[in-house]
Amino acid sequence: MVTEEGEYLTTKAATKEHLGLLRDVALATMVKANQEDADLAAKVADGDRNALESAFQKYGGAVKTMANRVLRNETLAEDVLQEVFIGFWKAPDKYDSNRGTLRTFLVTLAHRRAVDTVRSEQARFKREEKVPEDVGPSIDEEVWTRALSDSVRKALGGLSDGEREAITLAYFGGLSYVEVAEKLGAPEGTVKSRIRSGMRKLSVSLAGVSS
Repeated sequence: MVTEEGEYLTTKAATKEHLGLLRDVALATMVKANQEDADLAAKVADGDRNALESAFQKYGGAVKTMANRVLRNETLAEDVLQEVFIGFWKAPDKYDSNRGTLRTFLVTLAHRRAVDTVRSEQARFKREEKVPEDVGPSIDEEVWTRALSDSVRKALGGLSDGEREAITLAYFGGLSYVEVAEKLGAPEGTVKSRIRSGMRKLSVSLAGVSS
């Protein structure tokens, strides 16, 4: 006769074993993906243009999405996309599969290059003493162009913890709404609401700085 306690212990053991198997599968999948990325990078290092094309097909979309999220400009994002893969073609050895996936490596490069482009554009507009010929900047663009300034840091300090965390992860960390929600353990709708309310507060604070 099996007692309720016995059934509970059996179920608990089975669940633990199941979770262990899932963990092992996830680890094996990650190791396999990293090995595939390492092999791809090695082929690129050997001058294999087909390997470079494969990397572009697999990760080009993520790279461009990151660049466009920062720049809010399709043409500039395309430029960053090309620069990232040209850089990878010239120096594939900079990728270390032990430190992460090739996707993460390339997307990180895109983020850095996009930020550099923002700074370069700001400097150019300042030198020419004119503003971009776009319709006025969006709230997102206004915040990002001042991302490293003391004014924005002070403005961020005036937000609630939830708003500040969500905005920092989304706009300065380069994460999507879904990724931010997963990282914070909050519903996606809640994250979007926090970002919208926080951005409105930031725009008000920055309006005083820019006037």
